[in-house]
Amino acid sequence: MRKIVIDTNIIISAAISQNGNPAKIINMIRENDNIQLYYSAGILNEYKKVLSYERLKIVKETQINILNEIESTGILIELLISDIPMPDESDRIFYDAAKTVNAYLITGNIKHYPDEPFILTPAQFVEMLEN
Repeated sequence: MRKIVIDTNIIISAAISQNGNPAKIINMIRENDNIQLYYSAGILNEYKKVLSYERLKIVKETQINILNEIESTGILIELLISDIPMPDESDRIFYDAAKTVNAYLITGNIKHYPDEPFILTPAQFVEMLEN
């Protein structure tokens, strides 16, 4: 079982385009019993906030469907808060979620995180699963 936490940018990319690795990852979560998504209340709130940005033009029904799917397929966790220095403090919730459950963190913003082997780009994660 591959445990994953996905950064908001993956959710947004998949909502905007059905092509590309972020969409593949979302489809893998839906279809693959070997991938388990984890999220915290703070992560879900971040997803809700960003999905609703008007400039992204994500239809309300799509926003609701994505959030419902995350809640129905994912596992809600309580975070163990770390004190590791973060390049972008707002990303700590994703890092801490991945560390809490020993999961891969999938993000399009690698530079926002410490250099750790469990933090992968969407392309790296998809490649790992396909090999």
